[in-house]
Amino acid sequence: MGLFGYYRQFEGLTEEEVNSGLREQAKERRARALAHVEPIDLSRTTWHELPPPEVVDAITFHARRGLHRYAEGRDVALRSALAERHGVDAARIAIGEGASGLLARAANELLGPDDELVFPWPGYPLYPLMARDARARAVTVPSLDPERLLAAVTPRTRMVVLGSPHDPTGELLRAPVLAELLGRLPERVVVVLDEALRDFVTAEDPDATLRLTDAHPRLVVVRSFSKAWGLAGLRCGYAVAGPGDDARDLLRALTPVLGLSDLALAGALAALRHAPDVVDRRVRRNAAARDELAAALADLGLLVHPSQSCTLWVRAPDRDGAALHEALARGGVTVQSGTPLGDEHHVRLGVRDAATTQRVAAVLRAGRDA
Repeated sequence: MGLFGYYRQFEGLTEEEVNSGLREQAKERRARALAHVEPIDLSRTTWHELPPPEVVDAITFHARRGLHRYAEGRDVALRSALAERHGVDAARIAIGEGASGLLARAANELLGPDDELVFPWPGYPLYPLMARDARARAVTVPSLDPERLLAAVTPRTRMVVLGSPHDPTGELLRAPVLAELLGRLPERVVVVLDEALRDFVTAEDPDATLRLTDAHPRLVVVRSFSKAWGLAGLRCGYAVAGPGDDARDLLRALTPVLGLSDLALAGALAALRHAPDVVDRRVRRNAAARDELAAALADLGLLVHPSQSCTLWVRAPDRDGAALHEALARGGVTVQSGTPLGDEHHVRLGVRDAATTQRVAAVLRAGRDA
């Protein structure tokens, strides 16, 4: 309709009739806008908010000042800051390409053809790929239970990788339990503890397991800046091991030959210096939202695995995981299907805030009542 036609439609109408029609159109537009709800993605384990401005400023500064140069040797400051934070010697820390990069390098270094890699399953999809790429055999265990893990160890077992909190279940392997397991494993077995999600733990001292490296030379702890720190795009993580020569040699093998980019190092260092309080607040918010979401899901009759992570592992007793995944998707809520994680009956939901909990509950309630 052209401009002339638009105004001609009002000929013969009173002013009140014109205004009434315009008000009705505006009402319809508002109703359509209110009916549209933006989809929400709860399928990830990374933090959903933007990083603090100090971190962005540090990355921008280093990009402008030295993007044309290599970052050789500049991980020294980051290792020193991590050493101070965790109370260990900087020589016991290696900086790597995120937790996944460090895990993959550890498998390549430790495993050979016909060796065995033991890990819990359902689990992080990288674990079986680590075994495949090293031409080793993947041996799965249905939980973090020490007795089951020990029963899976054979003379061919060279490496055990354990997530704590475990992805996707959120299960925590507490320090005393880990210490007992380490004491019972054969000396040839190296335990790599994947603590990419450790910052979300509230049930135990965050460094309780890391301190076990002092007395257990076969333990390597891997952590990441990708999760609670919210810096997944930097692909920066670190490993902590014991003080012995064997541990030092392994850490050297875990370090990328040419190091990380200057931007990744600068961002991680700025986060350690300026954002610990930000991370602490995130952890408290996550814990509160985790409890609230778990309670809401349980009230709806869903089975929720106890979690110390930023996600919940959920199952519906009356339908399979695909149906639960689809019910949430119809309401604009994207969650992670449990199938690629090793269990088609579950889904993994990210924890966020009270509004998100209400949204998830409303979608599930509507699907149940439909």
